[in-house]
Amino acid sequence: MAPLGLSSALARITIRPDLGAGLTSFDVMHRNAWTPVFRSVDLETGHPFSLSNILLVPFSGRVSGGGFAFDGAFHAVEPNMPTERYPIHGSAFSAAWTVVETSDHAVTLSLEGTGPGPFHYDALMTYRLDGATLVMELVVTNKAALALPYGLGFHPWFVRDHDTRLAARADRVWLERDDHLPRTVEPVSRHPDLDFMRGSELPRFWVNNWFDGWDRKARIEWPDRGLAVLVETSDLLDQYVLFSPSGDADFFCFEPVSHPVDAFNLPEGPVSHGMVKLEPGERIQACARFIAQPL
Repeated sequence: MAPLGLSSALARITIRPDLGAGLTSFDVMHRNAWTPVFRSVDLETGHPFSLSNILLVPFSGRVSGGGFAFDGAFHAVEPNMPTERYPIHGSAFSAAWTVVETSDHAVTLSLEGTGPGPFHYDALMTYRLDGATLVMELVVTNKAALALPYGLGFHPWFVRDHDTRLAARADRVWLERDDHLPRTVEPVSRHPDLDFMRGSELPRFWVNNWFDGWDRKARIEWPDRGLAVLVETSDLLDQYVLFSPSGDADFFCFEPVSHPVDAFNLPEGPVSHGMVKLEPGERIQACARFIAQPL
C-alpha cells in the first residue's frame, strides 16, 4: 500500500500502512514554511527503525530470558528482528495495517496482530490533526485465549539541533547494561546530566534510559528555530524512554510508554511495573498529543 498523507493548513503527516502504520514525517507550518518536528525520512524506506514514529504493541523494549513467566506458565518469545539479540517492541511496528477510515483531519487503521510469543490482539490506531497538534490514539484488545500482560507506547524520532532542549520531570532513571537490558534504577538526582526537571540541553553522549515518576507532560524546544512542542499523554503512558546515540546525531527519541524495558522479567513482575493484565476480550488504550507552538 502506498504512503498515505494527512494535512491541514498548520500540520501534515505521512503514514506507512504497510510498515506498522508508522510515520515518515510530522511537519508544522512555522515562519511561513514547513518545518519538521519528527525527522523526515525516505517514503520508501523498508525498515521500521528508519521511520519517524512506530507503534509499540503489545509491549515496549526488549524481553530477556527467551520469554516470560506469567500466571504459572512460561511463554517463549523469540527474537523478532535480525539485528537484535532479544525480542523488541512487539509485533505491530513491522506488520501491515488496514486503513479503516479517512477524513480531512484523521486516519484510522486496524491490525489483527499475532506474536511475538503468545500474543494475539486487535489494534485500532487513529492519527488526527487538530490545528498544529498531532494526536495519536491507540486501542488494543486481547484476543488470546488466556490472560496476558500488555503494554503500549509511541516511539517518535524528533529532530535534534545543536541546542535542542528537553523539560520532563522524573523521579528515577534506569541505567542499562551493555546489552541494553536494565542494570539498576537510581534517583535522577544522582545523575545531573539526565535530570530534565527544569529543562536542559540533551546530553552529548550516548543516552538510552527509561524514566519513571513522570507527570505525563514534557516540553521540547528548538531555540534557533523558535519552535517548541508540548507532549501530553493519557494515564497509561506515565513513563518515558530517552534515546540518542551522540551529541552529533540529528535525531533523538522521546518515547511515552507504559512500562520499563524487560518489565516481564523484573522483580515483582510485569504488572508491578506498569503492564496491564488483560483477560480475553479486555482492552487498554493510550493517547499522546504533540502540540507545536512558537517560542
